[in-house]
Amino acid sequence: MMRPGVKQYVVARPLYSEDSFAEDHEKIYRHHKTMLDHVKQYFTCDSKRAKNAALSLLPVISWMKIYRIKEWLLSDIVSGVSTGLVAVLQGLAYCLLASLPAWYGLFSAFFPVITYFFLGTSRHISVGPFPVLCLMIGSVVTRLVPDEGQPLNITAFEGLSIDERRVLVAYSVTFLTGIMQLAMGMLQVGFVVMYLSDTLVSGFTTAAAIHILVSQLKFVLGLQVPGISGPLSIIYTLEIIFNKITSTNVCDVVISLVIMGVVFIVKEINDRFKSKLPVPIPIEVIMTVIACGVSFAFDFKTRYGIDTVGHIPKGYESPVAPNIHILQETAVEAFPMAIVGFAVAFSVAKVYSVKHDYTIDGNQELIAFGVSNIFGASFKSFAASTSLSRSAVQESTGGKTQVAGLLSAIIVMIVTLAIGFLLEPLPKSVLGAVVIVNLKGMLMQFSEVPYLWRRDKPDCMVWLGTCFASIILGLDLGLAVAALFALICNYPAHSSSKNVFTLQCDVNGKAPPQIYEPEGVKIFRIPSPIFFANIEFFRSKLVEAVGFNPLRVLRKRNKALRMIRKLLKKGDLQWTSKGFLNTSCGPIQESEDESNMEELDLPTDFKDLPVRIDWNAELPANIVVPSVDLHSLILDFAAVSFLDISALKGLKTALKELIRVEIDVYIVACDPYILEKLYHCCFFDDEVQPSMFFLTLHDAMLHILEKHPESTEKKSNYEKKTSGGKQQTVQHTDGIMRFFTLFI
Repeated sequence: MMRPGVKQYVVARPLYSEDSFAEDHEKIYRHHKTMLDHVKQYFTCDSKRAKNAALSLLPVISWMKIYRIKEWLLSDIVSGVSTGLVAVLQGLAYCLLASLPAWYGLFSAFFPVITYFFLGTSRHISVGPFPVLCLMIGSVVTRLVPDEGQPLNITAFEGLSIDERRVLVAYSVTFLTGIMQLAMGMLQVGFVVMYLSDTLVSGFTTAAAIHILVSQLKFVLGLQVPGISGPLSIIYTLEIIFNKITSTNVCDVVISLVIMGVVFIVKEINDRFKSKLPVPIPIEVIMTVIACGVSFAFDFKTRYGIDTVGHIPKGYESPVAPNIHILQETAVEAFPMAIVGFAVAFSVAKVYSVKHDYTIDGNQELIAFGVSNIFGASFKSFAASTSLSRSAVQESTGGKTQVAGLLSAIIVMIVTLAIGFLLEPLPKSVLGAVVIVNLKGMLMQFSEVPYLWRRDKPDCMVWLGTCFASIILGLDLGLAVAALFALICNYPAHSSSKNVFTLQCDVNGKAPPQIYEPEGVKIFRIPSPIFFANIEFFRSKLVEAVGFNPLRVLRKRNKALRMIRKLLKKGDLQWTSKGFLNTSCGPIQESEDESNMEELDLPTDFKDLPVRIDWNAELPANIVVPSVDLHSLILDFAAVSFLDISALKGLKTALKELIRVEIDVYIVACDPYILEKLYHCCFFDDEVQPSMFFLTLHDAMLHILEKHPESTEKKSNYEKKTSGGKQQTVQHTDGIMRFFTLFI
């Protein structure tokens, strides 16, 4: 029985077979390129392609052409000086993780930055030592050149001291890491990092933080603990520390506790009042200067037996070549270093590229880091990536481009060539304390476990498996085991993924038929599960399908609202019954204010304006905002059988961006399991609501036609005249009649 008052629709169409459907609807036949076509295209060269290749290989040309000297140079100088001071300290501190003399860290904070300036596509990351990568290098160094016992039988070790042998191992494995990154970049395999999910990376970096914490205990406690590498190394190290705990240097412990307490408190103040502070307080640098002065004045090294940084040679050494035997011995460890170093840098770069609205190229980033590591290794630098805290300093202090990075390298160079001797009395316990305090962000990732357990148990198992495998087996073997574990956990749901997203309709993988589509409506079909490996591809194809970037449109609109409010406040713009009226005599220029960039990503707010702005109409004061002709978007989820946490976050972000530019989004044919998971994971809020889900595509289409009756089908020259009742009709009971091709 039909309940009274319930809306219904009746569909009348012929029964279609494959042949009859093909007769009524002309298909688009696409030319498929042969291997010979691809080869010819690859080796064809013209002036335009040569120019594009030069701009691709040297991204510095692109952004230097638009560099605003008056607006950006001062900000880059301030940022470069601030970042350079932090880079000096972190270079010394992270070098201890690599089991090398501390002053070699200054090389890693200088040489890679120079090459990345020319080759990198990110304008905001700070290139240099990264603690996880330094720890991985340290495990290789201690395996080949242990603190106790004989080193590996390599001819090049003859006549060298233990520090010289370790430096030889470090820059040789760095050279091999750079070769691998460069090869992957040339082969265009930057997509490899997509298979490291957010959950896996979180578990891996948390385990690395545990390793780093344990490795720094010997400096904080003032103990002599040999470096140990391989499986269970963390257990053996803790055993040695506990056995020697009675030999702890009390002075080192006191210094470390004071440094950690002060730095932690000031960092919390920086985070809480970051909107009010012009630049973050460089507390690590301040405490380092104070510690150096106190250590020198009271002669801590002689009176209390404290281990200090010691002699720092001036200048740089001549270029050297890597050792072939070491390259052969470290090939297995170099590959995960190449992946981890690039994955972390690319993730950080992606965050800042989205925030500041520019694009980065994963393959070019691989080339940039590959060349940087090869170049740096030639001058005895060790592998570089990017430090999250150092990049945050470079961006938060106003850095606009890699000019800030270049200036930070100059600060490091000044320390290396002129004033490095001032750091010689610095206690190593201070560096250890600074490293431990900076682990807070990675260690706090443990709080993700309860959330993942409640929302997505397979993802939680990946996190726990990755973390424990990396802790027990070491970072290199742990990463391999983690990738295998993630594949096993997600295989049943991911095995059918094609990484392909198409606009409109895709019939059995064939070319879509030519169809009608109401104006202002787009239908986007997703023929595979969505998960961490294809969520970014999904978002890029969705932007391509709708024809504009909703985030950029939203920022343009919010900038326009800022300007309208400013003009209304100044009296240059007034609201009348006929609309906005310009009262200013002179030309009104668009403001270049880039403060509070985060507010530009929020929904448009008209509460203090006299009228709601029609963005497709002519705006006052010659303000130009991209017009959006689309009013409705339908996402066909019929083939989406799986969503993981990473995809859920990416999907929600994409939906919010579309909703905030006043596009109605409808999701149709969603699997009940997917819908239940969305509810369970708290997917819905004030913007993304359950009302956007419809049972079928036709339900959503009829709802759109009722809401937007002005929508009509696009008239095209390929419309066929049908006879004998072959035309397909969908009739709404309210009398709304629309014709559109059924999707089957």
